Amino acid sequence: MFEQIRDILANQLRVDPDIITMNTDIAEDLGADSLDVVEMLVTIEEENDILIPEEEVLTFKTVGDVVTYLENNKN
Repeated sequence: MFEQIRDILANQLRVDPDIITMNTDIAEDLGADSLDVVEMLVTIEEENDILIPEEEVLTFKTVGDVVTYLENNKN
């Protein structure tokens, strides 16, 4: 799951995937703005056939937060 999220972020934000870890802060470390986060989440939802509630999205700060949520809520 981590590799999938890392690759999505690296692609969308045009960063080296090697700099992305579970502890990487999506906004601070990768420079993602709110539109970038929305695009990332839409891609994740489509690829994983899942709908992430907005209140959950607001709790995502690091890559690990996203990975943990997906692992705990996968169908």
